[in-house]
Amino acid sequence: MILDQAKNLDFYKSLGIEGRYAKAVEWLKANDLAALENGKYEIDGKNVYANVMTYTTLPWEEAKYEAHENYTDIQYVIDGTEIMTYAPVDGLNPVGEYNPEKDVVKFDNANPGLQVVCNAGDFMIFFPWDGHKPKAANGAPSFVKKVVVKILEK
Repeated sequence: MILDQAKNLDFYKSLGIEGRYAKAVEWLKANDLAALENGKYEIDGKNVYANVMTYTTLPWEEAKYEAHENYTDIQYVIDGTEIMTYAPVDGLNPVGEYNPEKDVVKFDNANPGLQVVCNAGDFMIFFPWDGHKPKAANGAPSFVKKVVVKILEK
């Protein structure tokens, strides 16, 4: 898990394989993120793509932990504020089976994890071994616009 701010994106370009992180970083920097419509944006086929979304944050207890086996997430807050929570996957209790089509497994909320307030311009990187719980309210529920860049790790 990594927490950082937009001004430091270039540092992460050399991570991973086949220049996939560089493609993700360049896409984030080249686009007016606030102007993007909700939806999926192809960057490098299934290797790197982005999902832009808007939502109202939930009470922490209602947000759900998740993890992915094949993809790393760069969760970048474009507008608003939310709490993202991190916990190692081996410290979480699965709820249901891994869904290979969506590359996701869900977990219960028994582990309080590390709760981080993320504001516009902040991002967190969650690797396949990182359980993460996005969409939690920082106080009262509020509007968030976010882009999640998915990077294939295999």
